[in-house]
Amino acid sequence: MEIKVLGTGCAGCKTLYATVEQVVKELALEAVITKEEDLMKIMEYNVMTLPALVVDGKVVAKGKLSVKEVKDLLTK
Repeated sequence: MEIKVLGTGCAGCKTLYATVEQVVKELALEAVITKEEDLMKIMEYNVMTLPALVVDGKVVAKGKLSVKEVKDLLTK
């Protein structure tokens, strides 16, 4: 599984990245987590709300997410 957190480095983006790391560790998922902070690359995903969560190339969520929401998204 490839997970990207799209964001420009704001507090919300950093929080989402930390949450994703925590959930991946808790659920023992095999995943590569990356941060995408390049605005041009973020725009390729056609998102207007940051942070955004991308799983295997597909945008699955935008905005603030709780630990439970991230778990739900990653276990679908």
